[in-house]
Amino acid sequence: MELKGIHHVSALTAKAPDNFDFYTKVLGLRLVKKTVNQDDISVYHLFYGDEKGNPGTELTFFEIPHAARTHEGVNSISALSLRVPDDQALVFWKKRFEELHIEHEEIKNRAGRSTLAFKDHEGQRLILVSDENNVGVKGGKPWDKSPIPQEYGMLGLGPVKLTVRYAPATVNVLTDILGFRMKGQYSSEVEGQPDILVFETGEGGTGAEIHVEERNDLPPERLGRGGVHHVAFRVEDEEELREWIAKIRAARFPNSGFVDRFYFRSLYFREPNGILFELATDGPGFDTDEDLATLGESLALPPFLEEKREQIEAKLKPLDTKQ
Repeated sequence: MELKGIHHVSALTAKAPDNFDFYTKVLGLRLVKKTVNQDDISVYHLFYGDEKGNPGTELTFFEIPHAARTHEGVNSISALSLRVPDDQALVFWKKRFEELHIEHEEIKNRAGRSTLAFKDHEGQRLILVSDENNVGVKGGKPWDKSPIPQEYGMLGLGPVKLTVRYAPATVNVLTDILGFRMKGQYSSEVEGQPDILVFETGEGGTGAEIHVEERNDLPPERLGRGGVHHVAFRVEDEEELREWIAKIRAARFPNSGFVDRFYFRSLYFREPNGILFELATDGPGFDTDEDLATLGESLALPPFLEEKREQIEAKLKPLDTKQ
């Protein structure tokens, strides 16, 4: 068994309509599924991705109205990244961020790639990473109806950075349990702190990396809006997922067991520093209950929630209405 790469990353927002505006109109991602949090059906769960919402392109948000801001710290998913086609795309995005007054850094090298760090309207820490010299997991295809020219569009998720108090514990889970390989390291942006370690799985490359940063100068993160809830890794199918469940149980990690999310099947568990990991199958996919041409246009509910549709819709506010 070998994990194929990053499946999705799930973050938190306090206002779904504002989140929808930023990720579709500013970043040009496609809303591929508008549904509800299966653990709290009173709020949205939004999925953004490439033209089809392929595994490895999905950035998702749980809406938690009135959530306090995230207080950054250790034992957290401290940055997520989005792949763009090449270095020239970063120039395009830097100019766009300047025009729209979006907080961003200069283009700089991270782990041997050109990158551009920025924050969304809630302080979500994001990094654009160039695929110009990428070798590994193939990216997705930007939606042809995106407001962003396709030559600059997002190809999917890139490396995810974990910031932890004690790196060896997390590294052991990545390598000994999940089968990641050590790829290299690069200098921390904070003077006096250890190098950031790079691990890869599957075919490797930008779509299959975890970066581990050890910090001893930060308090534990307090998660809120603008923070990341969990990272999910790609599993081929349900049969393989059940083998992973057996492996995680054998390693004595408390875990969720098999979870049916309808669009994919999952397992959840926390590594020793408290970061939530998910293993998720590549299918069935987001076109299970909607045509590809109209993904995300109406509220989609898995069959076990369909009988509550009227009740659910009555509590949700339209995404195209500013709050």
